[in-house]
Amino acid sequence: MNAKFKPGTVVATPGAIEALAESGQDAGFFLDKHLSGDWGEVDADDQKANDQALIDGSRLLSSYRTLKGVVIWVLTEAEGDDGQRGSSCVTTPEEY
Repeated sequence: MNAKFKPGTVVATPGAIEALAESGQDAGFFLDKHLSGDWGEVDADDQKANDQALIDGSRLLSSYRTLKGVVIWVLTEAEGDDGQRGSSCVTTPEEY
């Protein structure tokens, strides 16, 4: 994998953990896609915002579906103004 940024501390919410277990998938699969710049099923505005965030260090959002069709988001938050990432969270939209 060719990561475009560092994720910081990685956490997952209970709903995301449950959805991943039910689909037989691993959070790392979605995290790797996110870190490589594959934003998944986000709209054009969010794609542009993510591409800009790679430059300015702001928040990144990716959206994927598990094999069971459950939407999983991966969010990476900015930390400070130096482009460092504080944390990444694997979550469901309902838990955000």
